[in-house]
Amino acid sequence: MELALIRTLMDKGFYENHKGIRTPDKLFTKEVRKIKNTLDYAMQQYDKTITPAELEALFFTRNVLTTSNKDMYKDLFKKIGHEQSLSKDIAQEVLAKLFQQLVGEEIAKLGFQYVNGAENTLEPMRKLLSDYQDDFMPNLKVDWGDISIDSLLEANDIQSKWQFNIPSLRNRVEGISGGHLVIVGARPNTGKTSFHASLIASEGGFARQGAKCIILCNEEHYSRVGARYLSAATDMSMEEVKGNYALANTRYKPVHDNIKIYDSTGKDMSWVEAIVKAYKPDILVLDMGDKFATRNTDKSDVYLKEAAIHARNISKQYDCAIIWMSQLSAVAEGKVYVDQSMLEGSKTGKAAEADLMILISKNPELNEGKIHTATIDPNDVSTNNQTQRHLNIAKNKLRGGWHGVVHCELDGARARYMA
Repeated sequence: MELALIRTLMDKGFYENHKGIRTPDKLFTKEVRKIKNTLDYAMQQYDKTITPAELEALFFTRNVLTTSNKDMYKDLFKKIGHEQSLSKDIAQEVLAKLFQQLVGEEIAKLGFQYVNGAENTLEPMRKLLSDYQDDFMPNLKVDWGDISIDSLLEANDIQSKWQFNIPSLRNRVEGISGGHLVIVGARPNTGKTSFHASLIASEGGFARQGAKCIILCNEEHYSRVGARYLSAATDMSMEEVKGNYALANTRYKPVHDNIKIYDSTGKDMSWVEAIVKAYKPDILVLDMGDKFATRNTDKSDVYLKEAAIHARNISKQYDCAIIWMSQLSAVAEGKVYVDQSMLEGSKTGKAAEADLMILISKNPELNEGKIHTATIDPNDVSTNNQTQRHLNIAKNKLRGGWHGVVHCELDGARARYMA
């Protein structure tokens, strides 16, 4: 291996990047060290790539050797002539590892001297650090991102692979793609489950666009969530489905195979990652996302942030879009305009990980001219203005970066959001 390194160092460009203390003579055996010294001289004197024949000629004119030593070195140069240069990345890794080992051995020897009282000042350690700190080469290879114009244009084009099917929302935020973390928040009884059911299963939804969708629910039983998906897909209430099974089946069939729902009560983010790795969804819904967090501290903002980071990493590593459903705190009750500070149990940690944040609000109930916060059945279309929903785009790192509020209507009986 050391002869292959010598052959590689004969290349002027590679030598310049690894000369001096980066390739100390101690990396080589005593005999090869002399050849390395001649190579250092040749590179400094002639400033060009050296051939094996040139290195051999310089070596024998600069060193006085016995007959036996001459024979030994002729044999070494013969082997060098037959060696193939290592590729630059492999040679760099080999040198880095050898260099680390050398520094480690010197630190160990110095430590032994301290233990045995042979050294009583830190000056030798300071000198060692001074000698090596600027040239210590980690065993590291980075595949830099492609930032060519064509690559960036292509990446920009696929940011909206899965388009929103709510026109008022799509006009402002076209869609999402793999690698995106979307946080959706709302107060109870606002229509969170109907929201993701509508985005996925209703006309023009993600499932109809061909996306493989997995919904992991840990709040409601999977059959209740599934009922909303059935209603959204068929544009029929459950009573209407019972009354016209054949029509419902026809409408449900186009999306059924692209939707999987599982009751995930008690599961954590590691289990979620295993599901994504095994089933490779395009869209993953965590309903509710907060309940997948592992409570390893009393501070909810800390463990929710950790779970959100894990979710974001999953979305990037497995190229899927994750929709994280969350509650808004009581501060948001009765408010149309809400913001990310109202996310329950979290400060900024969870919100910081989101590419897109959609916070759903509804109109406060009117009662004799006064506003109060009574719970409203989202299926009750008789209450004045209770079908209107407001989608607050509280964070948007996607193309365009628009922030603001869009308005739509919720048909609670059919789990559909409409502009």
